[in-house]
Amino acid sequence: MANKAKVPEKYQVWINARKRYHLSHAHIQMARELGMNPKKFGKIANHKQEPWKAPLPVFIEDIYLKRFGKTRPDDVKTIEQLAKIQEKKKAERSKRKQLKKQGV
Repeated sequence: MANKAKVPEKYQVWINARKRYHLSHAHIQMARELGMNPKKFGKIANHKQEPWKAPLPVFIEDIYLKRFGKTRPDDVKTIEQLAKIQEKKKAERSKRKQLKKQGV
């Protein structure tokens, strides 16, 4: 059985929000760039009880358009890709640190 790499908690919160609120990878990236808190999405995504509110994906798109002047991010990366990139950087950093320690 393959051992699955554990995703850091700061990324896992976003993965959970993506699944719970049925958001796309682009919506999650837009929300992250806007500095939104995924734990507070429940307040924003209450458009069924409060009809004047826009659905969460539409709300994120509107705010992103106002802030950045474009409808989508240029390069959409999934949370899983970001976690992999961070893990790779961490491994390289520790490798450099070990080499530096051995060289001294």
